[in-house]
Amino acid sequence: MRYAINFAPQAEEDLLALRANERSEVLDAIELHLRYEPQKVSKSRIKRLEGMAWPQYRLRIGKIRAFYDVIYLRHGGAVEVLAIREKHEAMNWLAQYGRQLE
Repeated sequence: MRYAINFAPQAEEDLLALRANERSEVLDAIELHLRYEPQKVSKSRIKRLEGMAWPQYRLRIGKIRAFYDVIYLRHGGAVEVLAIREKHEAMNWLAQYGRQLE
């Protein structure tokens, strides 16, 4: 199944804040890894965030982390990219904005 990829306003801002070569690398990785198999967990690339209701997943792209959710709709699925952060900022963002499962 082909997933639609949507960027939350925060993720769009984060993307624009990156240097051009980083932005290109992030967009290529999102297309490659999230377009068809966004839930395919791997040891180093895609991680299901345990105990988190929001965001559900993290994609590692070099020094950058993209947080996203997978949404299923009647006509297919969608990936919503929520935030794009450098590694040293990622855990702080997750602690501040992430929601734990109840």
